[in-house]
Amino acid sequence: MQLIEKGSPSVAIGLVLEAATLTGVDLFVPETTTLAPQLERSDDKLALMPGSIRKPRREVDDDF
Repeated sequence: MQLIEKGSPSVAIGLVLEAATLTGVDLFVPETTTLAPQLERSDDKLALMPGSIRKPRREVDDDF
């Protein structure tokens, strides 16, 4: 535990992850309270962007 606490590079990552799990640290579960504002900001930015960046093609006049 002391090596993990000191951040020793010789400690295997599995041991660090196991210690985090045993102490109750959620490693790979995003908190909804921190993600909600970011999602709202990205939705606001997407709403400002145009639906399409390409202009619609004109119909080709091939009647000679």
